[in-house]
Amino acid sequence: MAASIDLSNRDNGPEGMEPDGIIESNWNEIVDSFDEMALRETLLRGIYAYGFEKPSAIQQRAILPCIKGYDVIAQAQSGTGKTATFAISILQQIDIELKGTQALVLAPTRELAQQIQKVILALGDYMGASCHRLSCSWESPLSILVTY
Repeated sequence: MAASIDLSNRDNGPEGMEPDGIIESNWNEIVDSFDEMALRETLLRGIYAYGFEKPSAIQQRAILPCIKGYDVIAQAQSGTGKTATFAISILQQIDIELKGTQALVLAPTRELAQQIQKVILALGDYMGASCHRLSCSWESPLSILVTY
């Protein structure tokens, strides 16, 4: 199962994206509010406490396919809510009662990893979610990560 969503703009985006922010998607369902997404109440509280009032275009189209288990490739401009999109999807799916690693997010830079961690902790605040950031350098690579 796969869903592909592209909300990019060629003027500011990578080569090959559609101009004028044209949406290319094989996912037709658009959800106009977070309340309509059937998210857990504690997650909704975190979303609204974070300052979101309604989902952005990428969030309207990508959160549900992620939650439903589809492989999603989503491209959009900076600042459109991509981080919150996958953070909400992850937080909706984790079992807060299980004390162990349930999701792995890879980021190309330390700064982005810090930003992602802050968003996940803020959105998951009322759930009691935890999020830990590991740092690896190529000079001393991490061979195996064991969590409990």
